[in-house]
Amino acid sequence: MLFWDYRGKITSLLEFNFQTNNLRAEIMTFTPAIDPDIEYPDSDGKPMADNTEQYEWIVKIKENLEILFANSPQVFIAGYLLWYPVQDKKITGPVAPDVMVVFGRPKGRRGSYKQWQEDNIAPQVVFEILSPSNSLEEMERKLLFYQRYGVEEYYLYDPDSHSFQGWWRREGLLSSIPEIKGWVSPRLNIRFELREDGLEIYSLDGQKFLSSIELSQRLEQERLKAERLAEYIRSLGIDPDTL
Repeated sequence: MLFWDYRGKITSLLEFNFQTNNLRAEIMTFTPAIDPDIEYPDSDGKPMADNTEQYEWIVKIKENLEILFANSPQVFIAGYLLWYPVQDKKITGPVAPDVMVVFGRPKGRRGSYKQWQEDNIAPQVVFEILSPSNSLEEMERKLLFYQRYGVEEYYLYDPDSHSFQGWWRREGLLSSIPEIKGWVSPRLNIRFELREDGLEIYSLDGQKFLSSIELSQRLEQERLKAERLAEYIRSLGIDPDTL
């Protein structure tokens, strides 16, 4: 299995050599003993992003997904929110995906995502945006975490090298997507295109994921277009507000 290392180069070091029995033993469902004195902090003390480009990509993906699912009240989307999969962090500590999407959970504010308080629904889709501080070992741990706790789709992008890779769950295992260019997310219904200057993401109606500045500019263009249309209608002696 190929994986990007922290320098953005492709490496085959992350070959898990998953044997079916060993893997199923590792990711088996269990019921931990509950310690009522355990605290679940809402922060891990780490910054959301290490540089401006990583931050911009996190915001772009998160906010465009918010727009895409604005009319879907049972789709929760978050950026860098701690996810506690089980009610005993001594067994497994939390992970904060750069972006995560949970189908079947209502929108709303959360300090963290405690899965046992969310009908035990795990995030189905997660995104990670690499920065120079991410080590190979850290990303290995995250991939194993997402494998163990039921993530269906995992996408990893390095904006420095324009490297992009994805995994999706087949027969219980997260498997590398062999051809990511043009791939359509089964859950999100968005398409990924890898150009020379980086990753582009599109909704199925062809709308490109835009930065906050680009979104603002598009809204302004639409506002001006609407004003010109209203002025034209008025020139015909018609009040546009009555239409």
